Amino acid sequence: MDFRPLHDRVLVRRVESDEKTAGGLIIPETAKEKPQEGEVVSVGEGARDDSGSRIALDVKAGDRILFGKWSGTEVKIDGEDLLIMKESDIMGVLA
Repeated sequence: MDFRPLHDRVLVRRVESDEKTAGGLIIPETAKEKPQEGEVVSVGEGARDDSGSRIALDVKAGDRILFGKWSGTEVKIDGEDLLIMKESDIMGVLA
């Protein structure tokens, strides 16, 4: 894939959640919510401040992140469903 987001945008691949509950019940596809956890695929170079200097992003490719339920725009690149979102939509990085 040859795609690089612009400015402070991030390309994210959703990480699928378990299909079973803690008690062992299988969750059907129709009842599942979209995961709010993902892996950063690529990042832009960062936004510019008032003086024109780049503001570096806090996330990098490979980071596992949490984001809001309605965050990002769904896109299909090379047949894969991905999300593009601003860095400000990311709530945190999982260690």
